[in-house]
Amino acid sequence: MTAGIGKMLVLGGVRSGKSCYAEGLARGQARAVTLIATAEAQDEEMAARIEAHRRHRDARWRVIEEPLALAAALRTAVSPERLVIVDCLTVWLSNLLCGKDEDASRRETQALLDALASLAGDCILISNEVGFGIIPANALARRFGDEAGILHQRIAAECDRVVLMVAGLPLPVKDPQLRMSRPDVSP
Repeated sequence: MTAGIGKMLVLGGVRSGKSCYAEGLARGQARAVTLIATAEAQDEEMAARIEAHRRHRDARWRVIEEPLALAAALRTAVSPERLVIVDCLTVWLSNLLCGKDEDASRRETQALLDALASLAGDCILISNEVGFGIIPANALARRFGDEAGILHQRIAAECDRVVLMVAGLPLPVKDPQLRMSRPDVSP
């Protein structure tokens, strides 16, 4: 992998600095950058959030807006000469869960995992860590939390690096240079 980024997952809460951190890594690269944005402006508040991200990012970057078919967009965008940022997985998961196709999240998640396993280039995947709160009161919110947690575990297993953002600070969770080992969790 060029420049040592490999496949990276950046997790954190809302406004924890995930996008700024990933964009800073990308600006430090001497190569082209593609950003795959998964959000759709379905209300004024989300439109304002999307516009703020647009104003903040580098104007030279290629942007692909893809709310559902993320694996296909990633396969098209990635190359050894280009860094790809996906912002963000939890918005993408919400899009799938709230759509009319009940099997979409299972199918698209597997397609994304397959794409990551054979990726011929570097990418940074951004996602919201939603598992630190209470168990939600409604079924859709519980399903979202469960599916996001499982998605993050599966994505993290495929990634070379995982970073948790807290208050704008990157905390390495998985990094081959840190020689961290996973404890045995056998019963």
